[in-house]
Amino acid sequence: MSDSITVVWDDALLGYTMGGDHPLHPVRLDLTMRLADGLGVLATDRLEVLKPAPAGPELLTLVHDPAYLDAVRRAPTEPGIGHGLGTADNPIFEGMYDAAALITGGSVLAAQRVHEGHAQHAVNISGGLHHAMRDSAAGFCVFNDAAIAIAWLLGQGYERIAYVDLDVHHGDGVQAAFYEDPRVLTVSIHQTPLTLFPGTGYPEETGDADTALGSAVNLALPNGTDDSAWLRAFTAVVPSVLKAFQPQIIVTQCGCDAHHEDPLADLALTVDGQRASYRAMHELAHQLCDGKWVVLGGGGYGLVRCVPRAWTHLLAEVAGSPLDPATEIPASWREDVAARGLRARPPTHMTEGGYTGFSRWDPFTESRVDRAIMRTRRASFPYFGLDPDDPRD
Repeated sequence: MSDSITVVWDDALLGYTMGGDHPLHPVRLDLTMRLADGLGVLATDRLEVLKPAPAGPELLTLVHDPAYLDAVRRAPTEPGIGHGLGTADNPIFEGMYDAAALITGGSVLAAQRVHEGHAQHAVNISGGLHHAMRDSAAGFCVFNDAAIAIAWLLGQGYERIAYVDLDVHHGDGVQAAFYEDPRVLTVSIHQTPLTLFPGTGYPEETGDADTALGSAVNLALPNGTDDSAWLRAFTAVVPSVLKAFQPQIIVTQCGCDAHHEDPLADLALTVDGQRASYRAMHELAHQLCDGKWVVLGGGGYGLVRCVPRAWTHLLAEVAGSPLDPATEIPASWREDVAARGLRARPPTHMTEGGYTGFSRWDPFTESRVDRAIMRTRRASFPYFGLDPDDPRD
């Protein structure tokens, strides 16, 4: 299903570290790549691993103000510089500018590989830092690599780019960057903003009223949404709006913090449900835009039990060689986790036994998830010429 794949990786990407017990610990990336390697996911001759180069100012200023770039550079020696830097969420650390620029360079490289035809799919699991705004850091994100990669693609002449955000938190920074641009459709599936940062992502946020109505679609799910309910909601909204939009390329942010053990959120997916979400996006990329798919990481704070398994499944799905969920995790990987002194008990298999079957949405049911689905469909579907009450749309 996948012709050629680029995986962007370099151990230097582990330099984006906010220190101490900060939730965004780079060990999650290291453990993911070690698990994927141990299970042979990276061994296919259709897959190439490439090292990124840091994004320069010409790329970063596609989205960020020059004054903000200057503030990020100066922050390690000038505490109290503002711009959302130096907070508990976004502590200042040495080498912050270079580390964030390298992640951004990785996401732009992934976009370049797909655009230029060198890869059908390209993935940067260190990317997906979707909360950073034009002139401020937010939500662990210094530079918005996702928005910058999309802006770069727009510069290559794309007229219809779909961005689909699977992270438990609303993709507010990417939405803000393109809220007035009808060439970019931002779709975010997230926990309700009533109970989770950043407090945005209501269904009624549908794009700028003067220039881009219908360019933003937000599906806000109630606390406790599990695999089956999440997949029911996804299929009730996402395929329909993407098919109506007819993207030329898809960019997906695959944050895995909707996991039931995630310490920062309250949805209830298993790694099996997340695996199913990646498969659904893979199928849509092939159906709608000849497989042109740029894949980014994102949130996910179950450093041992969630992120490595979820994103190893992601890499395997992108590579067109999905892993059997019953696959046993190598003892060497589990021993490595134990040797690092990490508190979490290492998992033994690539499944949690999650049930990923679901009944398709219809307008006659009244669960909390169904009400969320209907609210989104009624807010957004008319802009696509779709009937919010018709389950065939």
